[in-house]
Amino acid sequence: MFLVEAKRIIMVIIGALLNALSLNFFLIKANVYASGVTGAAQLVSSVFKDFIHIDITTGMLVFIMNVPVLILGWFKVGKGFTIYSMVSVLFLTLFLEFIPTISFSNDIMLNAVFGGLIGGVGIGLTLKLGASTGGMDIIAMVLSRMNDKPIGSYMLILNGIIIVMAGILYEPENALYTLLTLYVTTRVIDTIHTRHEKVTAMIITRKAEELHRAIHKNLVRGITIIPARGAYSNENKNMLYLVITRYELYDLEQIINEVDPNAFTNIVQTTGIFGFFRKEGEKVATGVKS
Repeated sequence: MFLVEAKRIIMVIIGALLNALSLNFFLIKANVYASGVTGAAQLVSSVFKDFIHIDITTGMLVFIMNVPVLILGWFKVGKGFTIYSMVSVLFLTLFLEFIPTISFSNDIMLNAVFGGLIGGVGIGLTLKLGASTGGMDIIAMVLSRMNDKPIGSYMLILNGIIIVMAGILYEPENALYTLLTLYVTTRVIDTIHTRHEKVTAMIITRKAEELHRAIHKNLVRGITIIPARGAYSNENKNMLYLVITRYELYDLEQIINEVDPNAFTNIVQTTGIFGFFRKEGEKVATGVKS
């Protein structure tokens, strides 16, 4: 268990490093903005420097803006999830402060594309391990739960504000290149992980009893167990059917590998659900729920 958690923390730190490199080597000098709170911190830093003549670094603003967001995440999203987000934010701040801000190219398009590419890899790796880069993810998740609307809608609105402000305060092309960066980032994240809030897992296993208890112990998710028979082997098995959030994918994978490495698992995107879906702080029975 220690090695699993150590691996997760190391990958979160690597993700923060990649995000810092995308900002300090490509985006900041080009006045092209990243997604989420990081992009908002970039924009505020630029405004302070160019219009008010006060030099406040992007790294410091990333930390300041994420403090209330992480507190919100602690109470509304989940403590374990928020702890990894804290690690990500802390190391992103440190990397932004200590890595020099330079420019490899004066071509704004190259900066937009490579900044979005490297940042997308950093975010994708972090999400793949069940963590978050903080900021926008937490805000969008809380708003989604309050109003029962897709998380993607809030991500689009919040990022749209950054794009519009970039176009108003600077050149309109800055907004267009920011849009290009966000598109590249999203596509990379889709390739590495998924941007869907919820996914459905269908697990074919010979160890249904042990597996459902292990999942409930760690995730506390409702599970439906369906009898299944292999068409080729004619062997009786069971299928565990459950819906989880994207942040629980890594934990589910570790549980399956530990309990039944030979299980067959199919993960599909879930565009919507009706009925009960446990939120943080709600409890379900430890037995099978169908």
